[in-house]
Amino acid sequence: MKKCDRPFPGPGVGRLPTLMLSFTFSIGFILHLLLFATAPMVSIIMEEMSLSHTEFGMVYSASMLSLILFRIPWGLFGDRKGYLFSLRIALPLIAASSLARALSPNFVILLLSQVVLGFGLSSVFPCLPMMVKEWSGGKSVGFATGIYISGFAAGNAAALGFTPYLLDGMGWRSVLLLYSCLPVALSILWWGWAQSSMRRNTTPHRDGFRGVLKDPLVWALLLFMSSAMGSYDTLATWLPKVLEMKKFPGALASLLPLGFFFAGPVTGWISDRLKDRRKIVFTLGLFSAGSIAGINFAPLPYLPVCVILAGFSTMGVLTLTLALPAEIERFSSSIGTVIGLVSSLGNVGPLIMPVVFGWLIDLTGTSRASVFFVALVAGATFLLGAGGVGGPRPKSS
Repeated sequence: MKKCDRPFPGPGVGRLPTLMLSFTFSIGFILHLLLFATAPMVSIIMEEMSLSHTEFGMVYSASMLSLILFRIPWGLFGDRKGYLFSLRIALPLIAASSLARALSPNFVILLLSQVVLGFGLSSVFPCLPMMVKEWSGGKSVGFATGIYISGFAAGNAAALGFTPYLLDGMGWRSVLLLYSCLPVALSILWWGWAQSSMRRNTTPHRDGFRGVLKDPLVWALLLFMSSAMGSYDTLATWLPKVLEMKKFPGALASLLPLGFFFAGPVTGWISDRLKDRRKIVFTLGLFSAGSIAGINFAPLPYLPVCVILAGFSTMGVLTLTLALPAEIERFSSSIGTVIGLVSSLGNVGPLIMPVVFGWLIDLTGTSRASVFFVALVAGATFLLGAGGVGGPRPKSS
């Protein structure tokens, strides 16, 4: 075992904790901003590059597939080399690939830039919990986790809400170049100011990985991750259509990410103060089942509340899922591996649930069965799996 190369004064000294936790929010923001920035540009890019819908779908899927495939390797690498060194590699890769995407002359280069972008961004989920563990002081892991969760929500909102306004006065390449300035600046800041006292683990991780696979809590977290992300992504994809079928304003769907934004800090703050996490997960399970099912029946004055609560409750469980490995002592040397595994395999939900949702609409001709399906998956997983997180609050190492 050896220390990382940069000297470090220790947590709580000066402004370093605030700086490092600010990095977590910024990195989370950039992750979702760069991933979803092309969504409002579909027609423009397709027309300029003469792409079919299938080809553009490949462009988006390339980054997502790369993101899913490389989270486990980045987790193993991060546990061995530390998050400081990992992000010194990943952030410049993200910056370079985002620049290459904006300057892509053809479909092949665009596709390759998306693959590299996904590879770089796949480091984010495994590395951020390691940062939170070191810099939260051990007493506010939940709230610190919630801060970068809100960064995801803010990045998603900026990509989908702010990009169309920029496209009114700028070309799509100019917008992507503007966005790529953020990871460039963040890379410079990271190399110049980021610090860590976490020791590098030079021992092989094979036994550690096997131990992670055998841990029942890991599989409980995997179910939570898959259900939370699958439920939220399905609602984010289909809610505008559901509202249209119910003759409600489609703009109500924008309240879903509002719940996402507040879920992280609020749930994290509460979890730092309650000893029994089962009560939090169980409560969020009740809220998720009730609020999602309520989308089928709630009249307009109450429908916005259901939409906000649906986003809040599902992303609240995601916050706890990402916070727990950073709090549990037996995961202290394998946080990246645990999160990499859970976040990678957890994409089963987002891949399958939107398809089932659409199939149920085709089968029944209405959205009611589809909405009930999401409510059932979220509610059952959170309610029945609440016992899997254990009773007393886990000790922080």
